[in-house]
Amino acid sequence: MTRSPRAPLPLWLAVLVAAAAGPVLDAGFPDRDWWPLTFVGIAMVLLAQRGRRAGSAFLVGWLAGESFYLVHVAWTALYLGPIPWIALSTLEALFWGVGGILITLAYRWVPRAWPTRLGRLGLLPVIVSGLWVLREYVTGTWPYGGFSWGRVAESQSQSPFAPLVAWLGISGVSFVMVWLVALIVELAFATRVQLWWRGAIALGAVALVLAIPAWPATTSGTTRIAAVQGNGPAGYFDNAPPGAVLDSQIAETQKIEDEDVDMVVWPEGAAQPDPTRDPDTAAILDALSRRMDAPFIVGTITYRDGEYFNTSLQWEAGEGAVDYYDKKHPVPFGEYIPDRAFWRPFAPDLIDLVQREYTPGTRDNVFDVNGVRAGISICFDIVDDQLLTDMMQGGAQVILAQTNNADFGQTDENQQQLAIARLRAIESGRALVNISTVGSSQIIAPDGSTISQIPPFKPGHMVADVPLGTTTTPATLLSRGIEYLVAGLGLFGLLIAAGARRSRDEAALTLR
Repeated sequence: MTRSPRAPLPLWLAVLVAAAAGPVLDAGFPDRDWWPLTFVGIAMVLLAQRGRRAGSAFLVGWLAGESFYLVHVAWTALYLGPIPWIALSTLEALFWGVGGILITLAYRWVPRAWPTRLGRLGLLPVIVSGLWVLREYVTGTWPYGGFSWGRVAESQSQSPFAPLVAWLGISGVSFVMVWLVALIVELAFATRVQLWWRGAIALGAVALVLAIPAWPATTSGTTRIAAVQGNGPAGYFDNAPPGAVLDSQIAETQKIEDEDVDMVVWPEGAAQPDPTRDPDTAAILDALSRRMDAPFIVGTITYRDGEYFNTSLQWEAGEGAVDYYDKKHPVPFGEYIPDRAFWRPFAPDLIDLVQREYTPGTRDNVFDVNGVRAGISICFDIVDDQLLTDMMQGGAQVILAQTNNADFGQTDENQQQLAIARLRAIESGRALVNISTVGSSQIIAPDGSTISQIPPFKPGHMVADVPLGTTTTPATLLSRGIEYLVAGLGLFGLLIAAGARRSRDEAALTLR
């Protein structure tokens, strides 16, 4: 009977390593952006999980997740205090704990089911990395639409691994990253394999991944875009007078002189009061659109049929809103309270802060702006893989990512979101205009490089000729199929290993 690998770390040390893994993982993300540390953090988590029993596996998984999210999303406590921060971190950590049990079972069952070098070095890293992506998939979709923030691939926007997202998408890159680490961990324990062979295999695996060329993101023509960051008091807790954000956007837009542009983009929530209901705001947008001789893409809050929507309008002088998109992924507990009657008794003061209940939109997220197909993303939409797929299927040639980061101040949140936007540009092969009320605002090329930018927390504008994408990347062609495939490999492999292990153990007992 083949034994499962013994735990390389005693439980007390595994607990310490798991707790330390969170800050190490976070250091790989912006704003530090020390991307190699993400791989170190993954290795620490896997080492802490290896050889554990179910209870201790949950413990070390939960600790790793808790320590990671308490650092990674500390910005949630900036205005709301510790309760939402700790609640969100703990919820995500519970998923890490359950995922830790599955990974530990893989370390226990796979070597017993396939007690060969191929089983340990070939199958085990694939199954472990698939289970890691399975956990990222679940946390990104459930409950209430999930929370996709913190996937390990999101740390790689400035690394040599970034071009892989055009081939594999964000989940596929997470899979590759964990697979590389899991393989190297197994090689470290493969005492029957000569040391130089272990080094050669590890270096070969890394070289193989990095040798994949960047996807040739073809473009055809350009569109000239002006994007405006007014730096107005756009925060929920700023207590600014009505129209203050609009005034800041107007003031900065009027500084754009003698520019022939094809469209002007304002951030999320910048055009308030709602120009579809407020004649004064409508008149202002008409005048600006006429002056610039270009349509405006502006964020606002609309109210229709008794429901509120976080909306992006395509506004043209004399015609008003010729198209609109309602945010499909409003943030639970931020833009609406799901199951309010259930959650309110736990923290009534915090729950009551969210008075307005945004309704998820149902319209397509692509505008036709004078013949240019522009995909629209509003803030948290940028982390939703399905919305990127919908955008590409709608023929988007450029992406306009409108956001409002004012409530997070000068925290990591701004840079984390910008990093995700940069990966989306590479993944889709499309230039992306990330325009915020306060920052960070950039125009990003299809290869992830920066075309133009505005300093954070200062009023400013960008005007640039933005390339129009024509390519269909493998990531957008296969879409979430990549995620389902790699997560399915992990779960299916674990189930097959459970059955094969049982059969081998029964056969071994029969032969005794």
